[in-house]
Amino acid sequence: MTDYVTSADGTRIAYDIEGSGPPVILIGGAMQFRGFDPTTRAMAHELAGHGFTVVNYDRRGRGESRADAPITLAQTIDDLRALTEALTEGADDAVALFGNSSGGSIALAAAAAGLPVSKLVFFEVPLDEEGGGEGAEFLAGLRQRIAAGDHEGAVEFYMRDMPPEWLAGAKQSPAWPTMVEIAPSLEPDAESLAWTQSAPRVELWRGIAAPTLAIIGEDTLPIMASAAQSLVASMPHAQMRSIAAANHSWEPKTLALAIAEFLVDASPAP
Repeated sequence: MTDYVTSADGTRIAYDIEGSGPPVILIGGAMQFRGFDPTTRAMAHELAGHGFTVVNYDRRGRGESRADAPITLAQTIDDLRALTEALTEGADDAVALFGNSSGGSIALAAAAAGLPVSKLVFFEVPLDEEGGGEGAEFLAGLRQRIAAGDHEGAVEFYMRDMPPEWLAGAKQSPAWPTMVEIAPSLEPDAESLAWTQSAPRVELWRGIAAPTLAIIGEDTLPIMASAAQSLVASMPHAQMRSIAAANHSWEPKTLALAIAEFLVDASPAP
């Protein structure tokens, strides 16, 4: 049964909650939401079985979390804050965040903005080179297409640096109309990735005290390994791990176990 929380601007954010134990919020990357992503639903179920309260939610502008463009990173962080307060009954208790792909850069931005975070786990955050300008240029191009109402062009633009067969497969699949429909919700993904290049990463993330795990697949794109290494080098309490995974995707039981092991074993930061 879907639950809802109201964000700061009155937008209703839809979510599922499962399990009992320390709370974990799952932050999807590009295109992911509950009705479109059975793999994350399965992973949420597996993670709940390891003794956690798991929240799988529809990001703003996706699924049942209806919202009009523009959709910003600040609004997305407000949504996470509302979910956190619902899970902790308004207390200052912290939640763990799991961010998949660009959902990881959103989780980083939320933690840096002061969201009470106990632990952070990421899977393959696609960070470009530290201090580069690619992210800002990419964000500007995406915003231009969204503002013009060119949603198909926005999705094509967002996927331009991915393996070309990914875009070709998407356009030939029945999922393509849904991907086009939610194109405006890609802006926080691009905005958070641009933010990771906006200053030295040590400065951006020095206030994040939460123990952090950057996970990559054993068979992955070169950018993912270098991005995880940059995360570990720039954060005060971060480590890296590889799991059996390929093509920027994962098997639910394998990833849930890796997350659970870290959340159980990681000691609070000093």
